[in-house]
Amino acid sequence: MISGKTTLIAHIGYPTEAFKAPLIYNPWFEQRGIDAVVMPMGVQSEDYPAVLKSLFKLTNLRGALVTMPHKVTSARLVDACTTTVKIAGSCNAILKRPDGTLHGDMFDGTGFARGLRHKGFAFGGAKCLVVGTGGVGSAIAASLAAEGVASISLCDIDRVPAEGLATRLRNHYPRLAVDVRGSDPTGFALVVNATPLGMRAGDPLPFDVARLAPSTFVGEVVMKEEITPLLRAAQDRGCPFVVGT
Repeated sequence: MISGKTTLIAHIGYPTEAFKAPLIYNPWFEQRGIDAVVMPMGVQSEDYPAVLKSLFKLTNLRGALVTMPHKVTSARLVDACTTTVKIAGSCNAILKRPDGTLHGDMFDGTGFARGLRHKGFAFGGAKCLVVGTGGVGSAIAASLAAEGVASISLCDIDRVPAEGLATRLRNHYPRLAVDVRGSDPTGFALVVNATPLGMRAGDPLPFDVARLAPSTFVGEVVMKEEITPLLRAAQDRGCPFVVGT
């Protein structure tokens, strides 16, 4: 039951029809007796900065979950943010601190890294390739760096964002080896598809699966189906993998 004591958490994006967070968080809160509720709120891009500022004037609003198309904008609207946000250039969670300031975080990559850990992936000293350097690819790269991998190679059809991400990674993790290269997965402990390839029938694979070693972990971000064509091909090679969901 929602009451005057209930803590509100906004879930902001547009459109709202595909929002999953309320279906995940609200049952979790209820099971644990936490008096909080995630509320979906549809806000278009041109209105978002003003709406966000107004929302956080609510005294019973604890924070916000942010989804498309507002993640990049949010990184510019918070008062402080984590290293992950600075590297990824986007923000998907905002906490209102007791003094009213807003603190931004990005946990898309954290969830991915946790999935890898559950599958037994050893981060220390690992060589990683991230194919796709948009919002989710940048977040994953930032989280891999935080986990202490030895190197991250980046690949993108547009070299400009890849070079920008590489620079930010080097600035925040000077001991990390970072380069921008092609999509050849040979010799990597982890290869991640952070592109949209796999969302549509007939999409090509993001890299040459035939060049994967059976010991290479394969990560996927596409959530249209649990076992995408990429993961099916990785399975056939005997590779361990992490699904997009």
